[in-house]
Amino acid sequence: MKENHILAKWLNNDLSEDELMAFEASPDFEKYQKIKDYTAHLEVEDWDENAMLANILKQKKTVTKVVPLYKKWFFQAAAILVLALGITFAIQNFVPQTQTANFGEKTTFLLPDNSEVVLNAGSEIHFKKWNWDSNRYLELNGEAYFKVAKGKRFEVQTNLGKVSVLGTQFNVKARKNRFDVVCYEGCVKVNYGNTQVLLTHGQSVIFENGKQINRGTTSSKPEWMDNQIAFYKENIKSLLDEVRRQYNITIEVNAKDTTSLFTGKLPTKNLDVALQIISTTYSLEIKKVSKNKIIFDEK
Repeated sequence: MKENHILAKWLNNDLSEDELMAFEASPDFEKYQKIKDYTAHLEVEDWDENAMLANILKQKKTVTKVVPLYKKWFFQAAAILVLALGITFAIQNFVPQTQTANFGEKTTFLLPDNSEVVLNAGSEIHFKKWNWDSNRYLELNGEAYFKVAKGKRFEVQTNLGKVSVLGTQFNVKARKNRFDVVCYEGCVKVNYGNTQVLLTHGQSVIFENGKQINRGTTSSKPEWMDNQIAFYKENIKSLLDEVRRQYNITIEVNAKDTTSLFTGKLPTKNLDVALQIISTTYSLEIKKVSKNKIIFDEK
């Protein structure tokens, strides 16, 4: 407290000579002297309260815009909708399209030129919508029936061969090592390896293990479109594979004779009748292990 009193007297130049000598000899004097010298140069303007108030009143008030919450949600929803539509458009037009028919099903769809395609069970097809006029190309895995729009042209590529079409109706089946093509209307060009065949109305061709079989047909469309499976000289493995696809079931065979060829038809909507025809043809006994599993044993 005494130190503060001495400091105040020093700042007001009220110290006696003895007090001033004693204060100048103190360890803090140099620090106080620097502060005094610095503050001596500071100037403080007079405080004008009226001028300050007038200046505040002259300033324009800034109005804060408040956007209602429902409008924010609306704009966000609109932005999401536009983004979703853009993504959907890109997927539908630029990303390669895949159509699939699962086991026990058939799938019908249209190509960009309005040609109709029906996929049989256990089949899929790939194509691109974008630039279709310059890239009329399909990839088929399985079996499909094509009803080509008048005057339209495209190619169907499989792992076994290629079919080029022009305004026609035809069926293509590529399963394992067997390639079947049937022309129901117009004409198609079939390429299998180094072999090229031109089919017209009522003609068909089969390629299997490098062998070619030419046949005729009186049907106006594939039998499977009317819920029947038609076979021509096919072994029991191929026969049962098709039944598995049509009925979406598991089949096991315990038989020695698997080389005999089958020609005929099986229903795709009556499993019991289909199994009975197979068991009679190959002299097999049917065992239903469960709803979706069948075992054939030799009698």
